[in-house]
Amino acid sequence: MFQATRRRLALWYATVTAVLLLLVAAGFYGYARGTLIERVDDTLNHVVEVVVRSLAIDPAVNGGAKTVDVEASFRDTALLNGDEIWDGVEDDRIDLEWFNPAGKLLWSTFAYPIQVPLHVNPNGETVTAPPQARRSPEEIAEGVKGGDSGFTSSIVLRQVTEPVKLRGQLLGYLRVSHPWFEVSQPVQKLVLELSVGMTVMAIAVWGLAWFLSGLAMEPVRASYQQLRQFTADASHELRNPIATLQTQVQGALADSEPVMERTQLETMERLTRRLGRLVEDLLFLARQDGVRAERPGELVELDLLVASVVEEQEAIADRKGVQLEWELEDDEDDLVSYGVQGDRDQLARLLTNLISNGVQYTQAGGSVTVQLRRLLDGDTVEIQVRDTGAGIPEGALDKLFDRFYRVDPARSRQQFAEGGIVGGSGLGLAIAQTIVKNHRGTIGIASKVDQGTTVTVTLPSDMAADR
Repeated sequence: MFQATRRRLALWYATVTAVLLLLVAAGFYGYARGTLIERVDDTLNHVVEVVVRSLAIDPAVNGGAKTVDVEASFRDTALLNGDEIWDGVEDDRIDLEWFNPAGKLLWSTFAYPIQVPLHVNPNGETVTAPPQARRSPEEIAEGVKGGDSGFTSSIVLRQVTEPVKLRGQLLGYLRVSHPWFEVSQPVQKLVLELSVGMTVMAIAVWGLAWFLSGLAMEPVRASYQQLRQFTADASHELRNPIATLQTQVQGALADSEPVMERTQLETMERLTRRLGRLVEDLLFLARQDGVRAERPGELVELDLLVASVVEEQEAIADRKGVQLEWELEDDEDDLVSYGVQGDRDQLARLLTNLISNGVQYTQAGGSVTVQLRRLLDGDTVEIQVRDTGAGIPEGALDKLFDRFYRVDPARSRQQFAEGGIVGGSGLGLAIAQTIVKNHRGTIGIASKVDQGTTVTVTLPSDMAADR
């Protein structure tokens, strides 16, 4: 399941990145091609300016129109391209054509006339000259030695055509042509390089996408495993009370003695309370999962709340023979406030869990001490719950906040010999940690075997919240 999801995620990563790279490559290709064409057009327009300035104009005769002396005007034009006459597209050169006002070709540097219609376009255009006969019909019919067909090959040209005027009179048309391979060859090379680069990038992007998708799937995998473990543990916790309830109900139905019925009903009532607490704890954790911890706005006086919870737990401690007391560190010269911004019910639940754990796992004759003080920074209130139980092994400290975790590997509901603070359903410390995180505080546990356990909770005070 996770591998299929990872493949789909990697495919999406790679596809999106490839599309972006393709758009960038297309944009770069368009820019490079446009730049080459613009450079060729600038060259052609410059040649037009040079040639127009060098035209030899015959004066008007008897009031007639002025004309261009073609022979005088273009006798030195060959210097633009060297001494050789162009006979193919392999040479990088510029060719000129002069047309009279009627559009008839009068002069050309092409070895063979190109059959391209005259079209005025100073901004440049790309045209294709069709194959033309360069032999007489008789020579073509007889054939030419060497496999020569007697026709020129079609060529692609970039052309600029401008009308030449003098004082409003049209003298003719000048067409300047440049081989298109000056643009096509660099563009083809660029396309090849971009294709190779895109292929390499696509392979690299797929590898990177696979790696990143693996990183993205790790939290999902961990959450899934945690959910499976949570479901298994919750099923385990619910199965035993339900089975016991079922046994008690069956016994009550089969036994008609009133005393036995009452005993069985009392057992069922205890089991029902236990199931109710377990379901309440599970619902609390389920509601808190995935919820962003936000600081509630109610002002809670911790000293009053601690006194209330201690008073509630004293009866349980007395029955077990455990001494429960609490200390309040106060500044004699100043009235200290222990107010925090928080949820009163959640904070009461936090204190109840910690104190009841201390009482439950402290042997008769031991003690549990609750201490409340404000730290020197003035922005933090600290709560400590210390017991004199048997302590917790060091190897178990890192797992105490895991849901359903118990130090006793047999998962016994009774107090185990080590005397740690965990027991019951194994959700008490997980709930305590969740409440502390909701109030942007910290919780830590220190313990030594045969010496006792200390739980320390720090919470931002109301003064820290005001700033």
